[in-house]
Amino acid sequence: MLRLALKRSLRLGPAVSDTPSAAMVASRGYHERVVDHYNNPRNVGSFDKEDPNVGTGLVGAPACGDVMKLQIKVDEDSGKIVDACFKTFGCGSAIASSSVATEWVKGKQMEEVLTIKNTEIAKHLSLPPVKLHCSMLAEDAIKAAVKDYELKKAKAAPKQE
Repeated sequence: MLRLALKRSLRLGPAVSDTPSAAMVASRGYHERVVDHYNNPRNVGSFDKEDPNVGTGLVGAPACGDVMKLQIKVDEDSGKIVDACFKTFGCGSAIASSSVATEWVKGKQMEEVLTIKNTEIAKHLSLPPVKLHCSMLAEDAIKAAVKDYELKKAKAAPKQE
């Protein structure tokens, strides 16, 4: 097996895809929800970060190299999150955690999304202990996006004298 991996890394063996197949991911013990969100991520994309109704959270984990950008679009009148999207550079668990986070924040009030905990995301995806940092990134990204939105609103508000 080591010889095959070496041949592939040196491009001496058969060409392989850079993206692991669902079968390869599943064989490593990932839950089917992780595989589903990895193969079919929801809400991938980005909004204009200059839009006053958009909050952007950019977080990273230096230990593993995962970087997550999660954005929320908020209805000014109701305070509800009407849309969310993400871009993540990282492992399948990080992508799945981002995808789940965007699904969970849509349609909720700002205060409500701040109650979403990494443990809930990890439990939903059945993440192994070594991948819990991915769900922590998702929670941090939600909080950072809300904070960014609130800072934009505070700057835009007329100053009281």
